[in-house]
Amino acid sequence: MQSELPRHVAIIMDGNGRWARRRQLPRIDGHREGAQSVRDVVRAARQLGLPALTLYAFSSQNWQRPPEEVQALMQLLRDYLIEERPEIMDNGIRLSAIGRLERLPSLVRDPLDELIADSAKNRDMTLCLALSYSGREAIIDAVRAALGAGVPEDRLDENTISLYLPTNDLPPLDLIIRTSGEQRISNFLLWECAYAELYFTDTLWPDFRRADLARALEAYKGRERRFGLTSEQLPVRSRA
Repeated sequence: MQSELPRHVAIIMDGNGRWARRRQLPRIDGHREGAQSVRDVVRAARQLGLPALTLYAFSSQNWQRPPEEVQALMQLLRDYLIEERPEIMDNGIRLSAIGRLERLPSLVRDPLDELIADSAKNRDMTLCLALSYSGREAIIDAVRAALGAGVPEDRLDENTISLYLPTNDLPPLDLIIRTSGEQRISNFLLWECAYAELYFTDTLWPDFRRADLARALEAYKGRERRFGLTSEQLPVRSRA
C-alpha cells in the first residue's frame, strides 16, 4: 500500500455546466463557482505539501464551445491570474502552463507569461495549468521537437520523448482525479498517465473543495502500485 503523498496530482475539473443547470443558472455561474474551487484546492495542496498540481483548465476542444462562453472563460482565467498572483508569490508557488498557449488571447497570455516569469524561482510547489491542451497534440509536438533537434528515429525511445514533453520539468504523475462522475481521461496527459492511479468522484467541480481533495489523497494511500510487478516483488514499505 502507498504511504506517501503523491508527487504529482492532476485534476480534470468537470461538472461546472451541470452544477449551473441543476440550479437553473447560466453556465458561466458554474464556471465562476468552479474558480472558487480552484482557489481552495490550490491552497489546500500547498498546505498539504504536494510537490506538483496540474489542473485541466481549458482543452483544445473547448475552443469549439459557443464564443460567448469561451470569452467568459478567458476572462475568468485572466481574473484568476491577476487576483491570485499575491498568494502564488507569497507561498512559493511556481506557475507553469502547458498546451498550445499561442492560441490564447493577449488578455490571458500577458498576465500568464508575466506570472510564469516572476514565479520561476519559487520552489515550494508547482502549479501547472493545462490551457488549450490536448494530450495527443502534446505527444505529436514532442516527437516533432525531438526529430527537429536531430534525434535519429532509431533513438526515439520513452526516455527521449519524455524529455521533449511539456511536463518534462514536473515530477512523475501519480494521481489523476476526475470530478462529476464521468470516468474517462478526455485526452489529458495521455503519455504521463501510463501508471497513474485514477480517482473518480461524483462531486461536481464547483462543490469539490479541500475535504474532497483529502479524501482522494487518502484513497491514493491505500493503493498498491506495482508497475508491472507482483505484490511479492514490492519492497515491504510499499505493501505495508
